Amino acid sequence: MEVEGKVIQFIGERSGTSKAGNPWKVKEYVLETNENYPRKIAFDFFGDRADQFPLNVGDEIRLSFDIESREYQGRWFTSIRGWKSEPLAASAPAAAAAPGAVPPPPPVEPAGNGEDLPF
Repeated sequence: MEVEGKVIQFIGERSGTSKAGNPWKVKEYVLETNENYPRKIAFDFFGDRADQFPLNVGDEIRLSFDIESREYQGRWFTSIRGWKSEPLAASAPAAAAAPGAVPPPPPVEPAGNGEDLPF
């Protein structure tokens, strides 16, 4: 699954050693989606991906993720585990540099200095 949005919070980093003696690491973030009604999604990167995809608050990204639910002592817990992150800003210049790409029109400046407005 994929979602686009802005990283709005870095929750933190945790690490430890599993019962089998293997080291593990997880970094947790919150993403706010780019929708009419934005949603906040808490997700994490686990293991090697924790360092493979460094994110900062304010980054606009496309997150590829899996959703998994697990039962523990009769209760169910759902996690969103990221497996890939791509910056959204990197895709815009690549599209503009494509052969035959048409640049967007320049912004239109309002006429006058605003003194003729009725309010």
